[in-house]
Amino acid sequence: MSKAQEPAPVFLSLRGMAAIGAGNALAFYDFLTFSFFAVQIGHTFFSGSPSGHSLLLSLAIFGAGFAARPLGALVIGTYGDRAGRKPAMQLSFALMGLGVVALALTPSAATIGATAAVLLLIFRLLQGFAVGGELGPAIAFLVEAAPPDRRALYASVQSATQGLAVLAAGVVGFGLTSALSSATFEKWGWRIAFLMGALIVPVGFYVRRNVTERTHDAADSSLQLESPVQAPLRVIVAGVLIVGALTIANYVRTYITTYAQNTLQLATNLAFGATIGQGLGTLCAAPLAGLLADKFGRKPVALSALPLSVVLGIPLFAAMGHAHFALTIYALTFALSALGTLISVPAITMVAESLPKAARSGSLAMLYAVTIAVFGGSTQLVVQKLIEVTGSTLAPAWYQTVALVIGGAAIAAVSESAPCRHSRGRGVCHS
Repeated sequence: MSKAQEPAPVFLSLRGMAAIGAGNALAFYDFLTFSFFAVQIGHTFFSGSPSGHSLLLSLAIFGAGFAARPLGALVIGTYGDRAGRKPAMQLSFALMGLGVVALALTPSAATIGATAAVLLLIFRLLQGFAVGGELGPAIAFLVEAAPPDRRALYASVQSATQGLAVLAAGVVGFGLTSALSSATFEKWGWRIAFLMGALIVPVGFYVRRNVTERTHDAADSSLQLESPVQAPLRVIVAGVLIVGALTIANYVRTYITTYAQNTLQLATNLAFGATIGQGLGTLCAAPLAGLLADKFGRKPVALSALPLSVVLGIPLFAAMGHAHFALTIYALTFALSALGTLISVPAITMVAESLPKAARSGSLAMLYAVTIAVFGGSTQLVVQKLIEVTGSTLAPAWYQTVALVIGGAAIAAVSESAPCRHSRGRGVCHS
């Protein structure tokens, strides 16, 4: 086909953005809500456990969901490379909806005994399988559907809708804990939060089914920086370190709601304000991070925000531990989340752009799933044990700080992936 006959590229519409965002928001709302209600889930499904062990068992089940993510990435992510990003996203969306409804309706240990914990584990694994296959195809779809000078902004939809999901979970949690008595919320009130997440499934599935997937031709070379043989090993090793660091930092922030209840002894309804702060911080910072990364390059933005997160992490956690007002905790959580998002959006865009298109969906899915299975699944459990062993409320901050230093070194080692006019001479220029 001659150049004159080539069709103009079709970029993602607002409806398409909403479709990707709906699925991503549902996946993270359902997957992360478990963490925010870890205390109540522990009491429901491990009521016969020794005092204090129910939370650790609940967090262990939360972590088990990450173990299924590599399998979901392998099956659904590679399916996205073969059949297209859209069919893969539809499959993960349907499975996530099934998992969350089943988990919400599982009877308690007081009703069916140890079978309750077994069912909880099974449905948690199904959630992990679904979300493991969601990220790779979704990020690949967003990056590939974007104009070259707007890829980071489009990719920021993933972070923004994750923030929206966390915000929704916080609002729902605050509303339920304020409206219901403590006993009622412990018994069945927390289940409402999961069932509310399921309400978006029919609408989101319909909208996602009608999205037009953009197909690239060979001329779209700026999305494949090197040959499939050269690029993956170096990029994936760096990607593992980057995603691992960002995952630890993210789940340390996610843990603040449990931390506020269990360590700072904040009332349950007030503790959910930290979740709202985290969601707002991510939601507000994501589009800004995308715009800045498109204007100045991926590395300059990520490496400007990262030192701030490293330097401020421990002081902010220290202030949180001595806070006399819940609003102080909310503001500090907002700040930590905003800084983390200014790092994650450009860093993840850079990793996605550096992978060859033919294997981008599966590679991203596996990179995310394996790394998050190791670090995401263990972070909250590790943090809780560190607090218990050291007696220090700063243990989460130290854990996050070490991770970010390692992740920053990996970001610095990867070549700039933004187009020439945005990279401003830093790293390798790709047009």
